Amino acid sequence: MTGLYRRLSAVFGPEVPGLLGFLVLVLVVFGVFAPNFLTGANFGSIAFQLPELGLLTLAMLMPIISGGFNLAIIYTANMAGLTLAFVLKQYGGVDAGYWPFILGTVLAIGVGALSGAVMGAVIAYVGAHPILVSLAMMIFLRGLGEFLTKGGDISGFPAWMATLGHGTVLGIPVPLILFLVCAVLWHILLNHTRHGFSVRMIGSNIRAAGYSGLHTRRTLILIYTLSGIMCAIAGILMLSRFNSVRVGHGEALLLVTVLACFLGGVDPFGGFGRVLPVVIALIVLQVLSSGLNLLGANQHLSTAVWGLFLVGVMILRWGAGRLSERRRRGS
Repeated sequence: MTGLYRRLSAVFGPEVPGLLGFLVLVLVVFGVFAPNFLTGANFGSIAFQLPELGLLTLAMLMPIISGGFNLAIIYTANMAGLTLAFVLKQYGGVDAGYWPFILGTVLAIGVGALSGAVMGAVIAYVGAHPILVSLAMMIFLRGLGEFLTKGGDISGFPAWMATLGHGTVLGIPVPLILFLVCAVLWHILLNHTRHGFSVRMIGSNIRAAGYSGLHTRRTLILIYTLSGIMCAIAGILMLSRFNSVRVGHGEALLLVTVLACFLGGVDPFGGFGRVLPVVIALIVLQVLSSGLNLLGANQHLSTAVWGLFLVGVMILRWGAGRLSERRRRGS
């Protein structure tokens, strides 16, 4: 058993065996106490719900690895969804064809990329803290969105768009396929490209990265631009799943994306993080939420449990760090 743990840790990272063990524990506990938990219908529901949170978490992942933060992910996604919604409404709403959807998607991704690029440029050239810059962008996008929609919803889109949010391919939900494709692309980008190396170097020590010849400003702009693009993809998916879009949809998911990153072993100070452990952490959180719902727990209780998880993860990391330091001193 110890040998298997070491092999998994060596190949996938030290966080993966523990996360998989905890996932099995959660499945067993809810399988015993929650009615209809171990059913195809429940796991199908999890597979449809996970991608929305997953895409937003990927949008948060790269800024955190770089030692930054992006508080504007939810409102960037909402603004991208609003952009697509406005284009579809302009071209007939429920009667809109494929070309308006393609045009709206391109513009929505452009909006996400632009908002991210602006944040990255301010962080890179002005030197402002990412939390303050992304907070300012969040406030701006929220105000702009409420102004454009007058605080209401926009709904009534082509019926065929439901395929993106609710369809399946060979029994696999389309949203899950979209999320997995994005996760693989993020894994390749972070682990097998010069940009991924630069992201980790900046997260470890941005000054040292600059002295070593890395173009830190360009990398920071690209980090937040890619984060904005991932937010836009999430916004398009949310629109297709709920057949409506409004400012503020998914606000409760912001801190959950941070929790998923930290639970997946991402260093909150930057410099280290992997996609696979974060994906497993997302599955754990979604399974936990589903199990609590089947037990009749209030949605707010699920949010409270997620908050306790975040506190618990920080305590465990602190304890693991102290234990590792004592072992090094003892040797």
